[in-house]
Amino acid sequence: MKGSLRIGLIVAGFGVVWLLSGTLFTVNEGEQVLVVRQGAPIGVITEPGLKAKIPLIDSVTYYEARLLTLEPPPEQVILGDQKRIVVQAYTRYRIANPLRFNQSVRTLDLAAPQLGQIVSSSLRRVLGQVVLPSLLSAQRAKIVDQIQNEVTDKGKALGIEVAEVRLHRADLPLETSQAIYDRMKSERQREAKELRAQGFEWAQQIQAKAERERTVTLSEAQRQAKITRGEADGAANSILTKAFGEDPAFYRLYRSLQTYRQALADTGATLVLSPDAAFLHYLKAGPDAAARR
Repeated sequence: MKGSLRIGLIVAGFGVVWLLSGTLFTVNEGEQVLVVRQGAPIGVITEPGLKAKIPLIDSVTYYEARLLTLEPPPEQVILGDQKRIVVQAYTRYRIANPLRFNQSVRTLDLAAPQLGQIVSSSLRRVLGQVVLPSLLSAQRAKIVDQIQNEVTDKGKALGIEVAEVRLHRADLPLETSQAIYDRMKSERQREAKELRAQGFEWAQQIQAKAERERTVTLSEAQRQAKITRGEADGAANSILTKAFGEDPAFYRLYRSLQTYRQALADTGATLVLSPDAAFLHYLKAGPDAAARR
């Protein structure tokens, strides 16, 4: 009897444990639970804590209540101006309606491809109507908001609330970028050649103008110098003529001294004269000789 009682208690204990494990379940922070009774959903539990259900009749399915991130691989998109760009978008979303989510996609593994397809189709439709300069300007924010609104509307059918859709990158394909770089390089080289040629032409013009002004200035200066020199020579001759008329002896002395200065200078020619030469008259007799003549 004691052995049978002990076995009965053990069986009863296992039964209680099984009953409790099938009746009680826990909802953690960041989780939400869909309760299904015999295939029919009866409610959603979002409050964390210890909850109860009917064993063997009710079943629970756990879903994330936190924000989830979807990052599909980059894809090429044709813009409205027929240019191709490589776009990678990321989407942040949460399961807002667990019942509809369970009915439409059931699991996150099945939901990710469908949501990715929605994002891709919205990207292609919206970007197919814009041109590349618009995507690179301040209009980019409006374009991204338009994509997000479309994804949000279509995501409601899956029980998903889309919190954010953003473009992680939007670049030109590598071959297109290289072609654009080569075209920009050749364009800059062409502009550089044009600027060099224009600069050389300007330099030639400035140099020719400066040379012309120099020639004109020198010619004018030489002309003015000749005029001044002629006027000075005329004035000097007039003064000498007047001096000769007033004092012929002084004039002859002055002219002789000028001749001596030029003949006896270091750069002058070498003269061989006899002592009684007239050229040496004033050197021998002095200034008084002019008065005696």
